[in-house]
Amino acid sequence: MTRPTHDWIPERHLGVAATLSHAEDLIGQVGDLLFDYQAQPGGAFTLRELPAGSVSRTEVVHVASIPRKVPLLVADALVALRAALEHALFAEVEFLEGGQLDERAAKFVEIPASDTYKKFDEWVRKRAKNGPPSLRAGTELVRRIEGLQPFHRVNEPHSHPLARLTLHTNHAKHRTPAITAVRLAAMYRDDQLPRSVRDLPTRSEEPLRVGDVIAETPLGTQVPVTLFPTVGINRPGTDRWPVLMTELDEISRWVRTQAVPRLIVGRGPSEPALPTRYEISVGQEDERAAIAAGSMISASEHHNQRLCAAVARPGLVDLVGQIEGAPSVADITAWAEQLTDEEVLERMSRLRRTSTYEPEILLRTAQVVAGLRDEVLSFAFDDDPTEAR
Repeated sequence: MTRPTHDWIPERHLGVAATLSHAEDLIGQVGDLLFDYQAQPGGAFTLRELPAGSVSRTEVVHVASIPRKVPLLVADALVALRAALEHALFAEVEFLEGGQLDERAAKFVEIPASDTYKKFDEWVRKRAKNGPPSLRAGTELVRRIEGLQPFHRVNEPHSHPLARLTLHTNHAKHRTPAITAVRLAAMYRDDQLPRSVRDLPTRSEEPLRVGDVIAETPLGTQVPVTLFPTVGINRPGTDRWPVLMTELDEISRWVRTQAVPRLIVGRGPSEPALPTRYEISVGQEDERAAIAAGSMISASEHHNQRLCAAVARPGLVDLVGQIEGAPSVADITAWAEQLTDEEVLERMSRLRRTSTYEPEILLRTAQVVAGLRDEVLSFAFDDDPTEAR
């Protein structure tokens, strides 16, 4: 079976795939730093209980500093994503004009981010005299650019990926790198387990600060809770602090699957889709083959997988350790540590949570845990050189 060659991408645009891969590599570095930050001993923030009359308040007493490199890498990644759009447009204009542009015409080649049709029309009219002919009213390329504009999102044009990309990159280039902060994305009481993530109570998008009270309980009452800390990014000029990796992923995905294909072929998404990343640190004799062999898993997906596995691993150890005939905690821990993140999550997915103690589900869960215990026993036996073969 032959691999896809991405023949919808002309040779003049292959460099854009590399720029997108570079941006994804930068987002991956952000994810690695955030994982280490969130998994540090003691966590991203510290809490304490303070009595206040008839209640006990859970107060933030310390917030760990986010590494300086995080906002710098975020800014670099967003600038690279914007560059992918600009490079694709410039290459297409030069192709349509039949060669290299003069400096005067080249200054008019840029991707606008118009939140109203009137502003976009003004952008087009400014190119009527000195801009390249391919960027004048009525051309196919202008039609493609028009289809990318934020004003198509009638209710919230400022939330459009291109509007966000432009907002972030303008701020990073002219003012400061991205502004990031720790947020408490969600929390729930362990005795009120939500059915799904969608059922989690929403919390305001604001940074955690020392002195913030995140919960109040009757004095003397123990109420175990599960917290979901995250790192947010500020949308410049607003009080919005969306989850940093989600913001990067949404913008990156739109650029890769919607904007770049539309600029190149007039529609999006195109198949086969561009990979999130491919090998660009070595010279490629066959660029199309390298692109076809690239990964379709985004840095954000990988980051979420790592975080979920880091939480699930200790739970897996505790679960297996409670069953009759369980091996030692050391053996279970060693088994869990050698599993990949994907393998940890796959094993956890075999279990079904229930709050109503249905007999069939409880029996099935017991069978699954017994199977995991046997897997640990087999691992421990194979790993012990003193065991008879």
